[in-house]
Amino acid sequence: MKLYFSPGACSLSPHIVLAETGIRAELEQVDLGSKKTKSGADFTAVNPKGQVPTLVLDDGSTLTEGPAIVQYLADRKPEANLAPANGTVDRYRLQEWLNFVTSELHKGFSPLFNKAVPAEYKTMAKENLANRFAYLDEHLGKGGPFLMGSQFTVADVYAFVVLGWTAYQDIDLGRWPNLKSYVGKIAARPGVQQAMKEEGLIK
Repeated sequence: MKLYFSPGACSLSPHIVLAETGIRAELEQVDLGSKKTKSGADFTAVNPKGQVPTLVLDDGSTLTEGPAIVQYLADRKPEANLAPANGTVDRYRLQEWLNFVTSELHKGFSPLFNKAVPAEYKTMAKENLANRFAYLDEHLGKGGPFLMGSQFTVADVYAFVVLGWTAYQDIDLGRWPNLKSYVGKIAARPGVQQAMKEEGLIK
């Protein structure tokens, strides 16, 4: 397998899952501006969407979209316990959380990284994210330490990656103590440390 990634982007999520499961995959960095891989290849020839993450499977087919990729990887190594079994209610709960992170957190950051977006709209986007952070803070305070209680899952990996973007947008997670503790707990995991080091995000 080969994972196409851009350092610190949402592709860090499947990168972490690879490290957590011990699944081996080749890594290929992508410049999202030029749509070129580090080796100089045209990334859109691999994924016409021009987006990371993209996972090339052993049979040469491609899988795109982070929530789909992390579930695929988790299912390849069920003993890692990063996803409940298919067909169970808990698996649908996992998909519920993955959808929340995708639609309410990940997409909520999009205008903040767009230089063309007016400052007033960015203020509104931060307020919307703050409401979502408050919801997560309350949820973790009642039933943590993870999104699904005691089980660390791929949804936590995805949430961790997106919440890490607060550091680039002058958003202090200290306003939400349970959320800040949650991020710190995940950051300390060896698999997370490994993936972040491999992307040059930490030393």
